[in-house]
Amino acid sequence: MGGHDKAKRGIPPKSEFSSWYPAIVEIADLVDKRYPIKGMDVWRPYGWKAMKNIDSLTHSEMTRTNHEEVNFPLLIPEDLLDKENKLVAKLKAARELGIDPSEMRYDEEVEGFKKEVYWVKHAGENELDIPMFLRPTSETAMYTLFPLWIRSHTDLPLKIYQIVNTFRYETKQTRSFIRVREIHFFEAHTAHTDEDSATEQINEDLEIVGNIMSDLKLPVIISKRPVWDTFPGAWYTIAIDVIMPNGRTLQVASCHHYRDQWAEAFDITYEDGDGVKRNCHQTTYGMSERLLGAVVGTHGDDHGLIFPPKIAPIQIVIMPVAAHKNPIVTDAAKQVSEKLSQAGFRTYIDDRDLRPGQKYYDWEIKGVPLRLEIGPRDMDKGTAFAARRTGGKAPIPLDDIVSAVTNELIEIEKELEIRSNHMMSNSIKSLESIDEQIEDGIIYHVPFDGNDSDAELLEKTTGLTILGDSIETYETEMSCIISGKMTKRKQHLARMY
Repeated sequence: MGGHDKAKRGIPPKSEFSSWYPAIVEIADLVDKRYPIKGMDVWRPYGWKAMKNIDSLTHSEMTRTNHEEVNFPLLIPEDLLDKENKLVAKLKAARELGIDPSEMRYDEEVEGFKKEVYWVKHAGENELDIPMFLRPTSETAMYTLFPLWIRSHTDLPLKIYQIVNTFRYETKQTRSFIRVREIHFFEAHTAHTDEDSATEQINEDLEIVGNIMSDLKLPVIISKRPVWDTFPGAWYTIAIDVIMPNGRTLQVASCHHYRDQWAEAFDITYEDGDGVKRNCHQTTYGMSERLLGAVVGTHGDDHGLIFPPKIAPIQIVIMPVAAHKNPIVTDAAKQVSEKLSQAGFRTYIDDRDLRPGQKYYDWEIKGVPLRLEIGPRDMDKGTAFAARRTGGKAPIPLDDIVSAVTNELIEIEKELEIRSNHMMSNSIKSLESIDEQIEDGIIYHVPFDGNDSDAELLEKTTGLTILGDSIETYETEMSCIISGKMTKRKQHLARMY
């Protein structure tokens, strides 16, 4: 019955990841892709709840670190995009010529985000004097107001964030949560007195990332992106990549250190203690619904999703067994649900008139971490029968249900962490020489300290992309895979989403 039932439910095996992933996000009721615009899925209640639970982890980290929430308009006037494009073009040209950006003049011709944005050119019957676009991200919108908000060094640091929808006209193949045109997006923007203070902010961002990744139990590689892969508006970018089951990496978050490059273009200054006008230094930190895509991909299996307990829309599903024979079973299920809800758990009682097997499949697909069954025989023993989504079943005491369930969920988290670490160690290998045969689905680490053309050679020969300088270096010096010079710099090579 098992295999036959699963086949009927249309879940491909997870080993065929490229067909498993798009199937499971719909079968598990996370999204509905039938909306008539490609790359804009409808969030269904179950998927939206999972996303909101991830957001709430983010909100509490923001509160802990004294960021304040704002909400900026969706529309941005075209002249602000031109301003950004000129800045980015200037920085890009300076980077290519290897000179200080202050020596460059603004260049007029540049595309920048122009090709990636959705334009609004009419309001009712009227053509707008200044066209507007839907935000692809909010730097320009926010930095227009920063000079009005920041006067003196006492106004700094300014730390704000928002969780909003952003829009990019994505032309590649879309994939739920991973590559979409309307993005559920978190962005934090900060302004500081100087470079060191902004650098401290980047370190705080990495601590926040660490906490969230730990709650989601994701296998991550954190790297400082190579210069040629850094947003020209940033001095440097640190990216957080999750290792997906097919060995590709998915960037789920990034932190940018801007120094004072934007402050100059947008005139974001403050008066220091001596009344001297100085440029602010800025950072941004972004994450998106890709976090949910990473959770789906990392933890799911042939039977469906597995949600880490901290973000599971339903943490415990309670199933009365043989309730028609004994009405006190239903009462017991309600009492257990109430006790657990009061203790802060997200519970659900499944009292549908269906075969138990059918119900098990449904909750397995939806990835509920813990299933509790309560039947007449369990009640005689004073227990509920607990089944973990990660495997393992045991009776737990009804009179100590809260601490018993707490322990079950801790064990599930431990198991997900073990699996995540296991996936990490199985996915990453050392590349001994540039002529080595590249295995599919493997991420390689290499000692690399070469220049741009060395990097190009490395990427061309392997067919992989350099993720950048890992924040963990080698313990002893190794010889660079291309130039042969001794270095501790550790770089990862991967296929990226």
